[in-house]
Amino acid sequence: MSDSIRSLRSYNPVVKTLAPVPAMIVVALSRDLWTPAVIGTIALLLLLIGGGLRGRTLLWVVAGPPLLVALLTVSFGIWTDPALVDETTALLTIGPFTLWSGALHTGLATGLRVAAVLLLGLIVGLTTDGPDLVRSMIAHLRVPYRIGYAGFAAMRFVPRFQRDLEIIRLAHRVRGVSGGRGPVTTLRRYGGYAVPLLAGAMRHGDRVSLAMEARGFGADRTRTERRQVPLRSRDAVLAALLIALCFVPHLPGALG
Repeated sequence: MSDSIRSLRSYNPVVKTLAPVPAMIVVALSRDLWTPAVIGTIALLLLLIGGGLRGRTLLWVVAGPPLLVALLTVSFGIWTDPALVDETTALLTIGPFTLWSGALHTGLATGLRVAAVLLLGLIVGLTTDGPDLVRSMIAHLRVPYRIGYAGFAAMRFVPRFQRDLEIIRLAHRVRGVSGGRGPVTTLRRYGGYAVPLLAGAMRHGDRVSLAMEARGFGADRTRTERRQVPLRSRDAVLAALLIALCFVPHLPGALG
């Protein structure tokens, strides 16, 4: 496997966003176990090989989907109407409750579908930088740069809010405002964060709007980009691979 395949972060964000969509639709419409299991496994392998995941992120990607599948399998096994699966095998009976094999099959199929769609979405979510996605959408999807850069500015607000919230928490702690325990105290404490956080957001928004206006933002229909996010041949290879996942439901018949 080449170095380009090993680094999903080097692929075009638009390709990683749009190419998994057909496979997601196929998984969502499937009713067997084979299709979501195979597609989800391939998506997981792509993330493990090319995602460059580390630490907690790697742990959640590896352990999260199996736990989700197990949870949904058991949940549907309990909640499924017995009248819909009473023709299947009764696996366990405890008092008035009976666990049917058909209910577990339904839960397993649902869990596999949800996990497969989640893993396909994580291909772009865990390997893409937000600003690069905006630049690629402007360049290749012809999204108006006014809309794109509005989204870019919104992304920049998130870490700013996190820093402001931490400063406000520290200030309240120094002044003894954040003392006490319990749900009422917690609600009161977070209510005290809201006003200064909103005021800081408004000041930051004013500064951003003035800076954009000073740079002539919106004056022309087009705008040059300092950093380009091109489409390469390897992007076509990745798109072909992800679209080929749509043919996974037909593999059992072809192999048979």
